[in-house]
Amino acid sequence: MNYQKIEFSNIFTMQNFIIYLIIINIIGFFIMWLDKRKAEKGKWRIPEKTLFIITGLGGGIGTIAGMYTFRHKTQKLQFVVGLPIITILEIVAILYFGFIKK
Repeated sequence: MNYQKIEFSNIFTMQNFIIYLIIINIIGFFIMWLDKRKAEKGKWRIPEKTLFIITGLGGGIGTIAGMYTFRHKTQKLQFVVGLPIITILEIVAILYFGFIKK
């Protein structure tokens, strides 16, 4: 059998990182829409902790865009302030560790 050796550096490329960010932000946007829809119908809701986890995993732009597009969680200070702070801290960390500290 012909096995290829998978190297760590081949998995974590800039292209894969960008693809990941696109996917996690689409998920963040979708999850805000889904939670808003469930709230309108009085159904089981997505836990707020999950919305923060998606943001913390890099989906901040998507969750913030979804929050304002669907007018969901815009009255809760922890979301209006918390999601942007998490997103800004992630951007600063990416810039620092990805470009400045080389």
